[in-house]
Amino acid sequence: MDPDAVAKAFVEHYYSTFDANRSGLANLYHESSMLTFEGQKIQGSQGIVAKLTSLPFQQCQHSITTVDCQPSGPAGGMLVFVSGNLQLVGEQHALKFSQMFHLMPTPQGSFYVLNDIFRLNYA
Repeated sequence: MDPDAVAKAFVEHYYSTFDANRSGLANLYHESSMLTFEGQKIQGSQGIVAKLTSLPFQQCQHSITTVDCQPSGPAGGMLVFVSGNLQLVGEQHALKFSQMFHLMPTPQGSFYVLNDIFRLNYA
């Protein structure tokens, strides 16, 4: 398993799903998962998806600038750090953001998001 390839595939899947159908992200989280979104902590797949689907915009487009990853711990986890731009429909300027994912392996050979931290980067 190439960690960079896994991170790249995860990032492509996550943001294309977020941009097209945020509720489709539910299967990436477990009940033990935690999202910190702009300082607000939400736990569990249902709560996380409720937060993401309640954001005050219907459509957006993520443009990824960087993806960095590191193996994490003996269980085969992975840290993925993403930076990029978020373009909202009707807005002239894109918003810069950073997001960190702690991915953990599943018995089926895929990964789920244990921890997710999102921040807008204000200039």
